[in-house]
Amino acid sequence: MTRKSKGFTLIETLVAMMILSISLVAILQLFSGGLRSARLSENYSRAVFHAREKMEELLVSQKMAPGELEGRFDDEFRWKAEIRHLDTIKDSNPSTDTFAIRVEIRWHEGEAQKRFDVSTIKIAQSAK
Repeated sequence: MTRKSKGFTLIETLVAMMILSISLVAILQLFSGGLRSARLSENYSRAVFHAREKMEELLVSQKMAPGELEGRFDDEFRWKAEIRHLDTIKDSNPSTDTFAIRVEIRWHEGEAQKRFDVSTIKIAQSAK
């Protein structure tokens, strides 16, 4: 029984294959999780871009009126803007009013609905 072994036994080969397959499954799961995270990050970046675009469009207007606006971008993103009149100090300039502007972007990420919103305050002439 002092024979030297020159190769691998079947058990050693099976154990090596099992370790390799478990490692491969773990690596593939990490890779797919990274792809999901990248897609989510891309959608948030697009939502931020759309929110800034819509907010800048609203801020360019010289006259503002309270109300809600909504619409859809070319892709799967929807937007909703809410303009509210804020109470101001009585001694302030009567020809201008203060408005709170909120832009919300919504989209679907698989089964879940995601959203991103941005808000600001603007002093402008009231569109009466």
